[in-house]
Amino acid sequence: MDNHKDCVVDVADLQFILQVLGGKWKLFILSSLYFGKKRFKELEREVTGISPKMLIKELKDLEAIGILNRQTFNTVPITVEYSLTDEALTLKPILDLMKQWSIDFKKRVQEKK
Repeated sequence: MDNHKDCVVDVADLQFILQVLGGKWKLFILSSLYFGKKRFKELEREVTGISPKMLIKELKDLEAIGILNRQTFNTVPITVEYSLTDEALTLKPILDLMKQWSIDFKKRVQEKK
């Protein structure tokens, strides 16, 4: 029975991960911001194919979760910069492992063909 309880906890944890990182764009946004602070237009250019409306939504979601910092500067026009929180930076090694797993897995699939 305890194994079943552990499994339920694991599923809940995975669901939380998907809530934080799920969707088409969040990983692209995070990957872009790992190279440093970016303004909205820079992100829009780097995250190819995302609409401004969707980028705004995703940035707000990431900020609400605590993954993103949004800093506003009192310039004309107003400048807004986005950066990763310390919590988001702890994800980098995990994302690097996921990337390596993907590379290895694709290679094994290709070798089977």
